[in-house]
Amino acid sequence: MTAHDRARQLIDAAHAADPNRAADGRPAELVYGERVEAWVVRLVPDATPHLRLAARAQHLERWLTPRATFPEGKAGYLAWRRSLYTKQAERARALAIEAGVPAAEAAEIATWVSKTDLRKNAGTQALEDAACLVFLENEIEAFAAQHADYPHEKFVDILRKTWRKMSPAAQAAALALDLPPAIAALVREALQAPP
Repeated sequence: MTAHDRARQLIDAAHAADPNRAADGRPAELVYGERVEAWVVRLVPDATPHLRLAARAQHLERWLTPRATFPEGKAGYLAWRRSLYTKQAERARALAIEAGVPAAEAAEIATWVSKTDLRKNAGTQALEDAACLVFLENEIEAFAAQHADYPHEKFVDILRKTWRKMSPAAQAAALALDLPPAIAALVREALQAPP
């Protein structure tokens, strides 16, 4: 068994502790990690083993830091997200090191998971692209239902921001998704020039 295989086992064991469940009954975080990794492999067919590990660790132990532990509003949300990036990156790096992954690769994993140098770092961008595609393909309907009180314009703005974070290749993949009609209409609206 390689160090990368051991790291995958450690990451998946951490995911397995997530008390939240996906529709199939498995830990939600494990399902999410699988989806992000699958998108990274589609977008970067020659993805290195440590890029795949970073993808799998994208939301590593996120459930330990609920959104409600930070203040409401945009500033609280941004602080929560920054905190997650740091915790998830450090935990992914530590598990990689524990498994015997070379320190330089473990450091890259942490860079990518922490979203450092988005747009400048290909690994970071690949993870962001994959996360955005998982959101669009698997999570947007539940997100919309959970935030039914949001005005229409806010959903369009969220989609515009998501779109701007994606590379052209990821945007092309997003356009090929078979989205529910209401979501597809929101995406089309978001892609139009804002008023």
